[in-house]
Amino acid sequence: MKYPTTKLPKVGTTIFTVMSQMAAEHNAINLSQGFPDFDGPKKLLDSVGHYIAQGANQYAPMTGMPVLREEIARKVAALYGTTVSAETEITVTSGATEALFAAISAVVQQGDEVIVFDPAYDSYEPAIELNGGIAVHLQLQPPGFHIDWQHLKDAITARTRMIIINTPHNPTGSILSAQDLEQLAELVRDTDILLLGDEVYEHIVFDGQKHHSLLGHSELYQRSFVVSSFGKTYHTTGWKIGYCVAPAILSAELRKVHQYLTFSTSTPMQLALADIMRDEPSHYHDLPDFYQRKRDLFNTLIKPSKFSFTPGEGTYFQLVDYSAISDMSDVAFCQWLIKEVGVAAIPVSVFCQAPPDMKLVRFCFAKDDATLKQAAERLIAI
Repeated sequence: MKYPTTKLPKVGTTIFTVMSQMAAEHNAINLSQGFPDFDGPKKLLDSVGHYIAQGANQYAPMTGMPVLREEIARKVAALYGTTVSAETEITVTSGATEALFAAISAVVQQGDEVIVFDPAYDSYEPAIELNGGIAVHLQLQPPGFHIDWQHLKDAITARTRMIIINTPHNPTGSILSAQDLEQLAELVRDTDILLLGDEVYEHIVFDGQKHHSLLGHSELYQRSFVVSSFGKTYHTTGWKIGYCVAPAILSAELRKVHQYLTFSTSTPMQLALADIMRDEPSHYHDLPDFYQRKRDLFNTLIKPSKFSFTPGEGTYFQLVDYSAISDMSDVAFCQWLIKEVGVAAIPVSVFCQAPPDMKLVRFCFAKDDATLKQAAERLIAI
């Protein structure tokens, strides 16, 4: 029997799985994969149990539980000043990654170009290629990792179908400003280019800065899919619940794909999330301070080390430069770090088509303080 040729020849096991598996094998502290080592709010967890006991255990509507979509609409209005329809513009998905895939699948056709910014989250390009599209990679400009708007203008062609915007940005922690959104609007105005906003870290922005969402820009929203994640916001990444907000005409296309990917998402968890959004909006309002304290703690702890860094502007990741420690590639350095130091990180080059000449790795600080302190002790001993 001749097996079919792979549709994703450049894809192997994700770096997150590889590093987490190595961390487990070597009993290393896992600061690689982006998940907290603490639970979500007790009210949320208890509420899931309540709804399970009450019998809310069958399919949810394909687009999401109405009560949850209504709470999302209220949040969008309160935070970004935009009125969206819970019925026609909000779709609950089985994780943000599913929403990203569904959005790309809904509109990208054979030969379409999709612009991504490196370092780019690793799910973008496979989704583009599986749908016959071509990923066009533009490098964010170090050390701040911001968009070079002239490079973007030069990269746009008649075949450009979509631009993927990730803010706050994983893995670099950079964020877009209001001025950035205005420059983006100027570039795509009078075109048919669509935008995909990966905004899963929308509530994790530091130092008094503001998250500037595509949802808050009336002109850009009309051509946007905007994706967010309950897992990131409520420390429940294993639940895999996200959502996409898009104008009705785009949401209708996304839903055509979504219904054949997962159809619907966990009913009791959706109901519990609706409750906590309604009853405790302070949770996502308090999230910037919660994670900034962890960022500052981790950065203070590793300051005596040989690593150098600039504090991240958002997300729960911190990039560090290890050039004063080793000349190894970042992949080799991360492997060494796990085996010899007992701490797991993520190499940044795997997110780039043509990695910049920098020696950078990413640490996740969404961990208990005791975990961060133990990891820092090992890192400063290098």
